[in-house]
Amino acid sequence: MKRKIRALAAAGLLVASSLVAVALGGNASADTQICEQYGSAVIQGRYVVQNNRWGTTAQQCINVTSNGFEITTLNGSSPTNGAPTAYPSVFFGCHYTNCSPGTNLPIQVSQISSATSSISYRYVSGATYNASYDIWLDPSPKRDGVNQMEIMIWLNRQGPIQPIGSVVGTTNLAGRTWEVWRGSNGSNNVISYVAPSAISSLNFSVLDFINDVRNRGAITNSWYLTSIQAGFEPWQGGVGLAVTSFSATVNGGGNPTTPPPTTPPPGGGASCAVKYTANSWNNGFTADVQITNTGSSAINGWTMTYSLPGGQAVTNAWNATVSQSGSGVTARNVGHNGSIAPGGTTSFGYQGTLSGSYSSPTSFTLNGATCSRT
Repeated sequence: MKRKIRALAAAGLLVASSLVAVALGGNASADTQICEQYGSAVIQGRYVVQNNRWGTTAQQCINVTSNGFEITTLNGSSPTNGAPTAYPSVFFGCHYTNCSPGTNLPIQVSQISSATSSISYRYVSGATYNASYDIWLDPSPKRDGVNQMEIMIWLNRQGPIQPIGSVVGTTNLAGRTWEVWRGSNGSNNVISYVAPSAISSLNFSVLDFINDVRNRGAITNSWYLTSIQAGFEPWQGGVGLAVTSFSATVNGGGNPTTPPPTTPPPGGGASCAVKYTANSWNNGFTADVQITNTGSSAINGWTMTYSLPGGQAVTNAWNATVSQSGSGVTARNVGHNGSIAPGGTTSFGYQGTLSGSYSSPTSFTLNGATCSRT
């Protein structure tokens, strides 16, 4: 299971005497080395560079420059069918209570008038990794812990690795065509945009990708942008990989969104369609449920019911309050996704245990009305 963000120790990280690192909040000078597992340093008085070696106990060191960083030591490796060893990166915003100096994040999506960024990478050969640009969002203005939505932009994929989930199509953003993947790692939903060939630099609108994810029903305008990050996920090798420049600017001035009602109305049918996408393995599964309002009036508050096939049990959920009694499942909206405009979509997901062979539910009702399947 992929999980690239981990809690930092407190803001006054201590550095072992054999390592050189910069305490949180300080400005890094050129060629500052960080080997501490979750060590970080501030550059340009605006961005945070972090080592973030979360997936291995082996040593990893990065050399922090005034504009980015380079991986100088990387002794760990991970199987290509699992999670990477680390996510050394530079970020703007808030990551596990570590906020970049002067950031205006978290900021509600509806309040963003523009969000732009540029990134330049230096690549190496003979290694298995991806160059990943991450955009994190959450229903609340979260400054710590796991966010519910991760947007990944894969600018370079080397070796037999792939994003979480499965391919759901292609799209054109930032003047390019991207392969779109969608799934969940059990802690958060992930939508990934994969470049067909390596991109060494990109100057683009972050807001374009956020809007595309919103249009897919994965978030709403009431969600919050919490951080923007760019770096590498190495599986095997990777010494010499570098972010040579990074910038990000998020401007407010958009139109605030009034939160939708949090309690569904009693009774009241709905015209709806459901797309149910699942990924299963030996003893578990995840499911993404996308609801589309096919009627002519808004749905304000919803409750969905259906039955899970035998041997399936929900263990945790996101973007909905999900309960199970026997085979029956009831999913109710949370505060940020209770309103679905005509033609609009919203989604929720969950993880569960599995005994026996997997199959998907076949019938869904929303506010008492049967939904069609897509």
